[in-house]
Amino acid sequence: MGEVTVRLDDLPLRDDLRGMTPYGAPQAALPVALNVNENTHPVPSEVADDILDAVARALRDVNRYPDREFTGLREAFAGYLGHGLNPDQIWAANGSNEVLQHILQAFGGPGRTAMGFAPTYSMYPILTRATGARWIVGEREHDFTLSPESAAAQVREQRPDIVFLCAPNNPTGTPLRLDVVEAVYDATDGIVIVDEAYEEFAPRDEPSAVSLLPDRPRLVVSRTMSKAFAFAGARVGYLAADPALVDALRLVRLPYHLSALTQAAATAALGHAETMLSMVDEIVAQRDRISATVSALGYTAHESWTNFVLFGGVDDPAATWKALYDRGVLIRDVGIAHHLRVTAGTADETTAFLDALASVGSRS
Repeated sequence: MGEVTVRLDDLPLRDDLRGMTPYGAPQAALPVALNVNENTHPVPSEVADDILDAVARALRDVNRYPDREFTGLREAFAGYLGHGLNPDQIWAANGSNEVLQHILQAFGGPGRTAMGFAPTYSMYPILTRATGARWIVGEREHDFTLSPESAAAQVREQRPDIVFLCAPNNPTGTPLRLDVVEAVYDATDGIVIVDEAYEEFAPRDEPSAVSLLPDRPRLVVSRTMSKAFAFAGARVGYLAADPALVDALRLVRLPYHLSALTQAAATAALGHAETMLSMVDEIVAQRDRISATVSALGYTAHESWTNFVLFGGVDDPAATWKALYDRGVLIRDVGIAHHLRVTAGTADETTAFLDALASVGSRS
């Protein structure tokens, strides 16, 4: 039993999936793991206690299906986002990737296209192709920025059905301001998704794309609890959009897709939003510390509004990655020539990374 008798290529796989590789960052039990942009701070104990209580209460009725409309959670997300949002403008799923998948299932699919501006989040093309749509690669400037004029011109030329704007951008950390969103929205009749997975790490005086939702029924703003809320293991993502667009997502979601335990845990965590977000300032401080130190070591730290830093000037990224790995520090080679990316962790984790990088050898 369990013996492999056929290869993947021997199975009647969809032709458009042949040759594709699944998403997956390296996983290794190293002392310092800073490769997947997790919030490495633990959930505060008082919050964890309330989450445990909420999950325990939900367990009493786990023999019944959960609230299909996750009403309480949608109310909590609307309250957290503000801007006068109502629960009928909120959608949620098991991580923001499933949220994005729902959008692609509803508005993409065979014969349609989705577009993003490379380099950007690697799941966009994977989700696009997996749902049968064609992926179009747009271009950024050499410093990874995206201007309103360039973005709009590329969208008008390609005429995609869906446009992804990662704000701020992953894996580069690059800010994306609202004038880009407005320009792209005006340049297309399709769906425009602004992925704000890292929005809480941006400067607090910078407005969110949520402020643009009124009178823009094709605009979607997606978020996640994985990053600022230290909730990666819970798998909770959400979006804000016009109620009609939210209705469209009901057509493609699986029945009861959010478990009662997930709803209970996420709602309890949102009730402690201020406490959960109290670690953001510390993470931003470590991010800026990383940027300053890698620059002092002779590398190029790109501007970041996220919880990670992309740094360039790495002669041999694979060799540097391996040297750090051998020193017990796991970071990410994101496939950008002469660059590596590191998550801003705790102060101790940041120190461990910076010491390891310095021991590998500076460029100055």
